[in-house]
Amino acid sequence: MPAGTPAGTAATPPAEPPPGPLPPIQPPPMKVPVVPQLPAGPPPNIIVMLIDDMGWTDLGCYGSKYYETPHIDQLAQDGMRFTQAYSACTVCSPSRAAMMTGKSPARLHITDWIAGHVPSNGRLLIPKWTMHLPLEEETLAERLKTRGYATASIGKWHLGEEEFYPTKHGFDVNIGGAHIGSPPSYFSPYKIATLPDGPKDEFLSDRLTDEAVKFIEKHKEKPFYIYLPHYGVHTPIMGKPEVIAKYQAKKAVGGHSNPVYAALVESIDDSVGKLRAKLSELKLTENTIFIFTSDNGGLSHLVRSQGWSRGPTDNSPARLGKGSAYEGGVHIPLIVSWPGLVKPGSTCDVPVITYDHVPTLLAATQTALKKDQVVDGESLLPLLGGTDTLAREAIYWHYPHYHPGSATPYSAIREGDWKLILFHEDNHLELYNLKLDAGEVDNRAPFDSIRALQLRDKLMAWLKDTGAQIPERNPKYDPDKPLNEPKKPGENKKKKQAE
Repeated sequence: MPAGTPAGTAATPPAEPPPGPLPPIQPPPMKVPVVPQLPAGPPPNIIVMLIDDMGWTDLGCYGSKYYETPHIDQLAQDGMRFTQAYSACTVCSPSRAAMMTGKSPARLHITDWIAGHVPSNGRLLIPKWTMHLPLEEETLAERLKTRGYATASIGKWHLGEEEFYPTKHGFDVNIGGAHIGSPPSYFSPYKIATLPDGPKDEFLSDRLTDEAVKFIEKHKEKPFYIYLPHYGVHTPIMGKPEVIAKYQAKKAVGGHSNPVYAALVESIDDSVGKLRAKLSELKLTENTIFIFTSDNGGLSHLVRSQGWSRGPTDNSPARLGKGSAYEGGVHIPLIVSWPGLVKPGSTCDVPVITYDHVPTLLAATQTALKKDQVVDGESLLPLLGGTDTLAREAIYWHYPHYHPGSATPYSAIREGDWKLILFHEDNHLELYNLKLDAGEVDNRAPFDSIRALQLRDKLMAWLKDTGAQIPERNPKYDPDKPLNEPKKPGENKKKKQAE
């Protein structure tokens, strides 16, 4: 099966290991991260730009020959580009909660997009998970305020209704953040309750950027933290007509061929360019940490009642995309620029994940964790400082849900080059060597059962440690019925607005 195709069959369980204890594959190396010396001077400003549904190949600096992203490419030239960056989940809300707290979605029990998707005839019953970011959770914004930071959330929130909006979680202002997961329109009037409409046909990506620029100008004399979660490049796919026309005149390259999606990607690139120009104008570039990343993989395929349908982008060589258990669902771009510390034009091949950002930024600003605060991430300062070492051995995922991107309830672990996926419906395992098999087409679990079972044991221990919710058997499951019953009239429209 070629990489990135929706087809695939469940693998057979690995053979039983010989009796007795499993022999170690090799002793884990001793890892002692080297923490770099931080730049002198005042605490750094922080801009975190979180893009919605941007795939890891949707940028020129990550290999796209169709999408044009000169400003983001320059950001990578001026900073560090991570080649093995991962989202905390294959969908958005859990990754956003992880970005705020430094905790894994499994620990937070925020494990699906809000309000999620519950099939009418799943083999498993979905656990009763949390559909908001609890006020009891300590966020990065709340911690940074103890250091005198001005804080702003500008863009998509999608972590609960009004009582859980950004201003309840340590942000001084909330511009554009609401319970919704996608904008009614990218052109004004936007019909977003927390964003006053601009002039007719003003573009949403531009408007959010302008709001961020105003915040920088207002708070240039003190440290600021801007969380800028763009609604782009989520559906509905829209773009400026003149930019769409430019891409209509270009030839498709590989799986990248949608001119409207390309125009939406370019609006994000424009945002990066405008923000960096303002930082340069105000002489704030040297002391600003600029993080560019995505909340999950690109939207490449969906399973509909008529079968598979193609999404607006392609994540090859990664398999599938948003809402899947495979690399296309969680492999994302990550670029970090901090001229005071990060070597320009550098790359990092160490696997990192969304919940690393909180401990990284707290360490960078020398801000202590709240007493007894638990974080699942690890500070990336050693990597940003030029070493290739982190203390941890593995990163993990847990998605006890069904998704039209093809996911059935699963958990996964990546350790070194190896990734193991445990599918909860039948407990079968799939094992891939990502260095040799980026498209996850060669399941090694039947041939390397000892490694598969060792990784499974580590995964099960992590699920227990985080208190992960495990789906249970559905006593009413009918194998002769489809996973989802036919939708009622109007139901699809409501669903699209929520996601």
